[in-house]
Amino acid sequence: MFDPYQIIKGPLVTEKSTALRGEENKYSFFVSLRASKTEIKKAVEELFKVKVVKVNTFNLKGKKKKLGIHQGYTPRRKKAVLTLKSGDTIRMFEGA
Repeated sequence: MFDPYQIIKGPLVTEKSTALRGEENKYSFFVSLRASKTEIKKAVEELFKVKVVKVNTFNLKGKKKKLGIHQGYTPRRKKAVLTLKSGDTIRMFEGA
């Protein structure tokens, strides 16, 4: 399963992730549920031409939601927080 565009789903832009990006050079992404840490690392290094030092991942369960008489769950997701080598940046986040 090594297609970088299938592994990296999109950026995670929140106040906390923006603070981490500025202070500790950490970037957050939504990733595929089946992706391993090594696959995530390779995908980011290939897509953005940076050196990844560390990868932290965690799974989010779907939350229960109700809309009138209908109920269901939001989709499960997986997040990855990547620590880059000092001096490396990802340009995609600079305009946010």
